[in-house]
Amino acid sequence: MVTNVSQIADHQADHQYNAAELQRVFDAQKAAFRVNPMPTAEERIDHLARLKPALLKHMSTLEQAISDDFSHRCSSETKLGEMMPSLEGIKYHIKHVKKWMRDDKRHVAATLRPAKAKVVYQPLGVVGIIVPWNYPIFLALGPLLPALAAGNRVMIKMSEFTPRTAEAFKIMISEIFPENHVCVVTGEAEVAIAFTKLPFDHILFTGSTSVGKHVMRAAAENLTPVTLELGGKSPAIINESFPLSEAAERLGFGKALNAGQTCVAPDYVLCPEQKVNDFVNEMKKVIGKWYPTMLNNDDYTAIVSDRQHQRLQGYLTDAENKGATIIPINPANEDFSHTRKMPLTLVLNTNKDMLIEQDEIFGPIMIIKPYDSLDDAINYVNDQPRPLALYYFDFDQSRADDVLRRTHSGGACINDTVSHVIVDDIPFGGIGPAGMGSYHGKEGFLTFSQAKGVYVKGKINATKFLFPPWNRKIHNFLFNTLLK
Repeated sequence: MVTNVSQIADHQADHQYNAAELQRVFDAQKAAFRVNPMPTAEERIDHLARLKPALLKHMSTLEQAISDDFSHRCSSETKLGEMMPSLEGIKYHIKHVKKWMRDDKRHVAATLRPAKAKVVYQPLGVVGIIVPWNYPIFLALGPLLPALAAGNRVMIKMSEFTPRTAEAFKIMISEIFPENHVCVVTGEAEVAIAFTKLPFDHILFTGSTSVGKHVMRAAAENLTPVTLELGGKSPAIINESFPLSEAAERLGFGKALNAGQTCVAPDYVLCPEQKVNDFVNEMKKVIGKWYPTMLNNDDYTAIVSDRQHQRLQGYLTDAENKGATIIPINPANEDFSHTRKMPLTLVLNTNKDMLIEQDEIFGPIMIIKPYDSLDDAINYVNDQPRPLALYYFDFDQSRADDVLRRTHSGGACINDTVSHVIVDDIPFGGIGPAGMGSYHGKEGFLTFSQAKGVYVKGKINATKFLFPPWNRKIHNFLFNTLLK
């Protein structure tokens, strides 16, 4: 049995996947599903309950694997952002699965009585889950829990950009589930491509918008329904009445977490024009207090790869060359040139010609944009593609409700950032270029279930009074009575 990260590499060569292997596993899961197409509530609870002791047992190994993949990832951030929400999610699904499974009684029109109608929630079959690199454990377990609660078999493709984590997670899952129930797939891009071509009963993909389009095209060949959790440029609006020191703390936490490598991290902040400089100063105070040093600070996470680091540096170079003001928050004036760590950096005076305004940032860079009136800020948000999340800071509930009504986003927080993602009882999902569909909460169970409408007629068949020929008095009575 593998117990530490140093042993993981020895096992990777023994678990290689290709198209034929993927098809074999898929066929095995399909066959197993046919044997038990409607697991009982007790069976599903057992499946869910297996995950908690396994996660606790493997937690330190997973945390170290993630840190190694990132070159450094703060263990506290992994606990807060991945382990704790996953454990809470396990408890939540175990508590609610029986209630979700119950048949829903529905109304029957008078013309169809005596009869009953109900909705039966059936498992879909075999579900494919594609996991990104930024929160590899939470974003694997997050959809796995409702998929198992709904009674499905699951294949999970882990990111090739976090290979140690992928292998460690694969080892954990293989200890508690047979391959024909839950299978974790590792491998490079060609494995991911073959994975998306399998005729799953549903695919859930979390990742970039560009890759999401490829997943959707592949799924279309099999008419496989998809849930896409993408990204985009999530805005934050600070009302002029909101304390800037408080805004800086709440926004700073959401942006600095995982060094900004979070799909719902605030991408740009709309700040009252006359308060921009004060807000910048408050951000410097907050980040300086939390991270007086960054380079060798275990509390501050690195960028996951050289490629991602170069992309982010390119955004800053491009923006500066086109007239932006770059403000790195680097309290100790450290040299980051030989590391993948980056200081949290504020960017002012941006415009649409800059790459930083065109692409999702996905790193420790935040744009600050001034606005004149709240209406202007709302209009600016509405002029952009619909984001995955929107954050509004204002203690006036009526104004906050107005902003929610007048904007569209996949999710939202009032006076906070990112926390809505780990609220178990509300759906999480994107809209427009930020994705489609949702999971978490009961909505996750519904995403991975077939809501089958069932009409039940008893011994009395009142419909026979409506049988042809069609010109009888009963027909004329019904048409004259109901077609008005």
